[in-house]
Amino acid sequence: MVKKYTCSNGLRIVLEEISNVRSVTIGVWVKTGSRNENQQNNGISHFIEHMFFKGTKTRSAREIAESFDSIGGQVNAFTSKEYTCYYAKVLDTHAKKALDILSDMFFNSTFDETEMDREKKVVLEEIKMYEDTPDDIVHDLLAQATYGNHPLGYPILGTEETLKSFTPESIRSYMDQQYIPGNVVVSVAGNVDESFFKDVEDRFGGYTSQHSPDPFTKPAFQTGAIRRKKDTEQAHLCLGYDGLPIGDDRVFSLVVLNNVLGGSMSSRLFQEVREQRGLAYSIFSYHSSHADSGLLTIYGGTGKDQLGVLQETIDTTVNEFIRDGLSNKELENSKEQLKGSIMLGLESTNSRMSRNGKNELMLGRHRTLDEMVTQIDSVTHESVDHVLKAVFTGNQSSSIISPIEE
Repeated sequence: MVKKYTCSNGLRIVLEEISNVRSVTIGVWVKTGSRNENQQNNGISHFIEHMFFKGTKTRSAREIAESFDSIGGQVNAFTSKEYTCYYAKVLDTHAKKALDILSDMFFNSTFDETEMDREKKVVLEEIKMYEDTPDDIVHDLLAQATYGNHPLGYPILGTEETLKSFTPESIRSYMDQQYIPGNVVVSVAGNVDESFFKDVEDRFGGYTSQHSPDPFTKPAFQTGAIRRKKDTEQAHLCLGYDGLPIGDDRVFSLVVLNNVLGGSMSSRLFQEVREQRGLAYSIFSYHSSHADSGLLTIYGGTGKDQLGVLQETIDTTVNEFIRDGLSNKELENSKEQLKGSIMLGLESTNSRMSRNGKNELMLGRHRTLDEMVTQIDSVTHESVDHVLKAVFTGNQSSSIISPIEE
């Protein structure tokens, strides 16, 4: 059971006690990502994530790393379009020490200019590495094609140009606006009891801010198409369709739909594109939910001369799906697969911390496993058909990376 406590400054703490394990995972979630940026500071959320590990007033970068190594812990972070998370997984006997270090990183990072210059080189190499993986970058191009100049279309890593512009002052100014108590959730899962609320509040419950959370501007779905010529062995294709926001009650029907379409080895796309036609090694679909919108993506990689056949096969498979709907077997198999995926995904303190933190940050509510199973079981042919028609309206965005121009 997830328990929640709200500090006097508005910061929220969620805690799930799991007494049959010996680990604790603590995550500090901040509701800010590339969506909160503009064209001038794009990538700053991700860069701040890096800089939190580069030294505080009392710990050097090396000492931060050694602090977790010395207790056998794991520490990491990630940035998405709408949130940033810093987390540590440790033995339950070291939970308070891990909390101390995370709070030190959160409040006391120095953003030393020498460290910043060094880390800019690291992030630049990360951008170059990303550019060298066309099957990754094609998804970023799809976001640009779908959302245009809206911040949801920005790359999370930023660009070389924006990266060079970051200063200690610009970082602190951005944090003053975004790292406010109302935007922060501390999620704890593992072998700790409710007394740990007090430990978290002692470290995070005292700071305040004059700023309020930014209002979001809902993006308009655009039927854009971006094609980039790149010297690759394969051509990479992404197709995008207007999806559902994170809190939409129809999301379960959409996830069932996606499983049947391209979310598994028995899916229609996998069977038709790979097994029957041998057009691709990698073919799949997935759905990304944002606070007020969503995107269903289909990806496939194939030989440069087969790109047209691949897209035609995908379009035909989608159109047949819209026409015929799901079979009884597909519906039941997909629902069982989804239930199994949810339950197997909650077998570690890390996954539970992530689930609870994201749910509190983005939804402000928590479904029990029984409630989720009930909602999955309530998915019907009619509810899936309704979502099929809502998503596949004829509007499609696309991105292609190919070694040939056309």
